Order: sequence, then structure tokens, then C-alpha cells
Amino acid sequence: MCASRKLPAKQQRAIEILLRLKRLYPDATCSLDYETPMQLLVATILSAQCTDVRVNMVTPELFRRFPDAAAMAGADLDEIETLVKSTGFYRNKAKNIQAACRMIMTEFGGDVPQVMEDLLKLPGVARKTANVVLANAFGINMGVTVDTHVKRLSFRLGLTKHTDPVRVERDLMKLLPQPDWENWSIRLIYHGRAVCMARNPQCDRCAFADICPSATLSQKPLATPEPDDLAITPEHPQPASVEKSGV
Repeated sequence: MCASRKLPAKQQRAIEILLRLKRLYPDATCSLDYETPMQLLVATILSAQCTDVRVNMVTPELFRRFPDAAAMAGADLDEIETLVKSTGFYRNKAKNIQAACRMIMTEFGGDVPQVMEDLLKLPGVARKTANVVLANAFGINMGVTVDTHVKRLSFRLGLTKHTDPVRVERDLMKLLPQPDWENWSIRLIYHGRAVCMARNPQCDRCAFADICPSATLSQKPLATPEPDDLAITPEHPQPASVEKSGV
């Protein structure tokens, strides 16, 4: 292949968006507070259908009481439920957190696994959570984390025609360099919160308005994929299964 051959137009746009995101949000990092991989795993499970701000209000006391997998595995379930109640769906979250920690203790020697397939064995863990943990706790980019912001903005920016998170993630993996998969997601989430909101996106002050196919629709409600369970695949093929109860 000729080295001077131009990239396809969609990939050029994706790379340009990536470069602008880096300039706009140079210090963007995971907004969940944690000190260990286990704490990030728990915080990410709690973040399902809940804001990171709320999760960060809950986890200091939760992690003070149960700082590691061993402590969480042996905790009284009612106490975990009480501590995480304000994050919503607290009974299911508490059950999954404790079950995941027990599996970490019995099957993984007390350490959060660093392999996608092993992470997906944990109760309450689907590919979104696994990607967040792998990228932020271990520096392993296995895929593009697709939450509702990433899905919405990728759709509006014309980088995917899909609404299913697995297909969105697959499209993005083809367009973006692997080392940037996670920082793409984090920065796009920042932009989705600050500018390209689900309702009333601020196209008049958006840094991507000149290259965004949806920017001309700023006076109309934009077609936006509906929120659904988050799932990500680490490779281009469809994953064999996705934990619907996880994140």
C-alpha cells in the first residue's frame, strides 16, 4: 500500500475529532474516584444509571468500611445495600458487587483479573465495565468504552449508523488508533456533558460544528439513539455473550 494514500473521509474526520478533543480536554481523566482496581470495578458497577458525582459521594464510606475484595466479600449484604442505596437499583448492585468480590477471592487469588474474558465472568460485569477497568486500572486498551454519551455523539458525528453499543464500538475501533481508544471515550463523555447534550445540544459553540453532519440540525431535535444496556467487544467480531445485568 502506498504510504501517501489518504485515509477514508470518515476516518479522517474521526482523527480530526480526536485531535480537537485532546486540545479541548487535555487533562480529562476517569471521573470516578478510586485507589485500587477493585475500587474502580465497584465504582463502575455503581455508576450504571447513576452519575459519577453521586457515586463519588457514596464510595468514600463504602471503601472505608470495605477497602478490598476480601472485606467486601465478607460484608453484611444489608450494610452494603444501605451504603449504596442512593445510587439506584441498590439491591442488585450490592448483590453483584459482593458476588464479584467473592469470585475474585475464590477464583483469582484476591486480585481483579486483567483479562477481558475473566472480567466478564464476574457478576454484574459486562464489556463497558471491563473496558473501563482494563484501561484505567491496568493501561490495557481492549476496546472503546461506549456509554450513552459516546453512543450519542458518535452517531451525531457521523462515525456510526448504528444504535447498538457493540456495533458502535466496532465502528470506532476501525476508525481510531488503539492507544487512543480509552482517552477518546473519556474526552467524548466530557464533551457530551458540557456541549452536546441529549436535549438541546449547543451546536453554536461546538468545536466540531464545521465537520459534524448533525450541526445544521441545531434548531431541531436531533435523532439520538435511546439509552440501553452498555456492551463492548474487544475485537471486531461480535462477542459470544454480553451480561445484560452488568455494565
